[in-house]
Amino acid sequence: MISVSRPHELLDSGIYVDLREILGLNLSVKCEGFNFAGSVKLRTARRLVEQARLDGNLRPDSVLVESSSGNLGVALAMVAASTGLRFVCVTDPRCTTLNLGLMKALGAEVVVVDRAEPDGGFLAARKERVRRMCAADPRYLWLDQYTNPANCLAHYESTAPVIAKHFPGLDVLFVGTGTGGTATGCARYFKDHDADVRVVAVDAVGSISFGGPPGVRRIPGLGASQRMPLVEPALYAAVQLVEEEDTVRMCRTLAERGLLLGGSSGTVVRGALDWLSLNDPHQELTAVAIAPDLGERYVDTVYDDTWLAANYPGAR
Repeated sequence: MISVSRPHELLDSGIYVDLREILGLNLSVKCEGFNFAGSVKLRTARRLVEQARLDGNLRPDSVLVESSSGNLGVALAMVAASTGLRFVCVTDPRCTTLNLGLMKALGAEVVVVDRAEPDGGFLAARKERVRRMCAADPRYLWLDQYTNPANCLAHYESTAPVIAKHFPGLDVLFVGTGTGGTATGCARYFKDHDADVRVVAVDAVGSISFGGPPGVRRIPGLGASQRMPLVEPALYAAVQLVEEEDTVRMCRTLAERGLLLGGSSGTVVRGALDWLSLNDPHQELTAVAIAPDLGERYVDTVYDDTWLAANYPGAR
């Protein structure tokens, strides 16, 4: 039995889904959506706030502020509500209706930027809005998931050790790459504790994180339109890129078999499928993929036929 006093204390449900029967793939998926924030970002949110407190930056009148396309915003809203803090999320039009509603229900203030920057897109626009807010009011405290080492520490200290405990014979771990916090934190952990484990970073085509050209990305969570300082390619055994159409196909294929995962999760599973098909054709490796969230937050995008027809008609 798991018992907690405050919602943000629950981090890990220990739920893994073996995809051999569902997809014919020798891959276990670590489902991070079974906490009160609904995603792996609860680990990040909790560690960012803890570090701000440890550093002495969190004052009684502080107002937390962060740029997020969705899941981290929800997680920070939940942590803030659970610990009696105020929180403002700066997001953009790609944030799903459900995530917007969740943040507001948890008491967060939500600011939506409506214009992308010519260089850096909505991400640059969100960060610039946060900078202006902090400059105008000293109460605002930007946690800055993009450069804050606590982002990586969250996964070095909790995510990777839990996986290592469940899978002592782990060969390869697939991790989605947005800010780079999860991938880098896990890669550093295994480099320090079990150098034989390979960490494969999965990213979306259209992201510039690994030197590719920028492109249109409609599914929030993975990828970046600006360089992410926490992304460290030298730590990863490989990088696997996934087209968003393939993400949608994977999400819907899994849903047809009863497994409703989020867009980021579908990308990671598809990336794992592509990499394992080439590198483990006889399915001999012990492989795990981190699924950042579940699929209910994507019912008006990835799982909506009208949205699909307008954006990725070839994915049906």
